[in-house]
Amino acid sequence: VQEEKIFAGKVLRLHVCTMEGAEWLEEVPEDTTVEKLKERCLKHCVPGSLEDPKTVTHHKLIHATSEKVLTDTKTVLEENIQDRDVLLLIKKRAPPPLPKMADVSAEEKRKQEQKAPDKDAILKATANLPSRNVDRTVAHHNMRDFQTELRKILVSLIEVAQKLLALNPDAVELFKKANAMLDEDEEDRVDEIALRQLTEMGFPESRAVKALRLNHMSVTQAMEWLIEHADDPAVDAPLPGQTPSEATAEAGASSAEATAGPSSEAGGEEAKDELTEIFKKIRRKREFRPDPRAVIALMEMGFDEKEVVDALRVNNNQQNAACEWLLGDRKPSPEDLDKGIDTNSPLFQAILENPVVQLGLTNPKTLLAFEDMLENPLNSTQWMNDPETGPVMLQISRIFQTLNRT
Repeated sequence: VQEEKIFAGKVLRLHVCTMEGAEWLEEVPEDTTVEKLKERCLKHCVPGSLEDPKTVTHHKLIHATSEKVLTDTKTVLEENIQDRDVLLLIKKRAPPPLPKMADVSAEEKRKQEQKAPDKDAILKATANLPSRNVDRTVAHHNMRDFQTELRKILVSLIEVAQKLLALNPDAVELFKKANAMLDEDEEDRVDEIALRQLTEMGFPESRAVKALRLNHMSVTQAMEWLIEHADDPAVDAPLPGQTPSEATAEAGASSAEATAGPSSEAGGEEAKDELTEIFKKIRRKREFRPDPRAVIALMEMGFDEKEVVDALRVNNNQQNAACEWLLGDRKPSPEDLDKGIDTNSPLFQAILENPVVQLGLTNPKTLLAFEDMLENPLNSTQWMNDPETGPVMLQISRIFQTLNRT
């Protein structure tokens, strides 16, 4: 018995396939190199092809299960090939032909023509142009300036709307209805799908509603807030403006009853006072609520809580913008937010002369929308989509954009 047969390795039976569909069984010892196995496969499927020494190098074996290309110098054992494994014999793709010198020159020329000019070329081409000092901060603050100007417009329009509505003999009743509509609106604004997701996780519905309102209806942020405040004794405390105010409503009702009957100066004054109280009540419901996450993050930087709340109010609850405001010149100031637009300006006159705006200002819901957008700018989209207030907001935006371009 020959020694090599006694100590021969394990014989593996391998299924070999080609791209043409040929398939056969190769039996090889596990110490056979991949290159030798490839030669055997080529002899089987392409007889006489081994006369060309490049034939072996132009083919490769691939392990079908792992999609691994087998290395020629390694053995079948080293490649961890098992009995009954399937191998694919594939011809390698021929490398693309080298481009001709003429093609290379044309390609280089094309690239040079498409190449962007460098700094020296730009300076040379623009040397005769007049210099102009551009304030680069203008572009950066365009959006903030737009929001500031829009806010001023809303402040002034609120004053006009209050005066117009106060002239209506049914103003008190209108605003009581508007106030009730506002309460319904507060309830309807909760995203039902988001609320259901949180309640299905086991969170109480009242807490879930509060978390969603604090986190702009984001389920992820609301869930994190609920987890963080799970042990907070004030977690179930209502948000500002959400506390029941039946006492105020009853007081308003009794006041309205007192004014019933023949009109008099005293009755008129009481109606005005009641209307003022309703306006204040609406304003309290629309109090600005800073994003609690942004407050904590900015306070951790060392800023005072009041400064942080002011910064968030000025910058519409945007944390990064609020941080820039705190580190910068702090313009506009919180006091500037309560200033209206110049009532003699062409912009304000054009807005007041618009028939759609004029009609909208007599609707209590428009006033509610203006109040809401002042304190919660993120709710602007809701009012833009409202069938009653949307046309008014659209006209204001169009007039602003038109005059801003001239």
